[in-house]
Amino acid sequence: MQVLQVQLEIRPDPAEVGRARQWARSRLAGSGIAADEPLAETLILLVSELVTNAVVHTGCPAVLRLLLTGMRDDPSGAVAGMVRLEVADASARPPEPRHATGDETGGRGLELVDGLADRWGWDQEGVGKRIWCELDRCAASVAGRAAVCGADVVAAEFAYGVL
Repeated sequence: MQVLQVQLEIRPDPAEVGRARQWARSRLAGSGIAADEPLAETLILLVSELVTNAVVHTGCPAVLRLLLTGMRDDPSGAVAGMVRLEVADASARPPEPRHATGDETGGRGLELVDGLADRWGWDQEGVGKRIWCELDRCAASVAGRAAVCGADVVAAEFAYGVL
């Protein structure tokens, strides 16, 4: 089984969100996940959401971690495994999922994470916290996620500037 773990330090500046997306795209490409795959598009949206939450709501530096596990498990060369995103910051304030309504411009981030990730949560880390989400790297999981929320993912990615 292969394991790849990389991390990026994030300054408490909204401009860091774009830098984090670019960094994550290059790391995914290096791991064999093509930029146009639904998994990659979903991961970049999740990076945007978690990093945005860290820089906007904490005012603290953060660390974005990307962990990829996988092994080739069939003759086609498909990879099974998992991708985990983590954003750790020095704020002890727990994440507060909200439900935005109508024309509100905020409050949808963790709701998107909950809808797109296979699993997500948060843990205390030192004096701060780590928010994480995981996506399974298997054809059934990716195809199912695209079928369930494909149109919503595209709309959200457009709205958040991922596309």
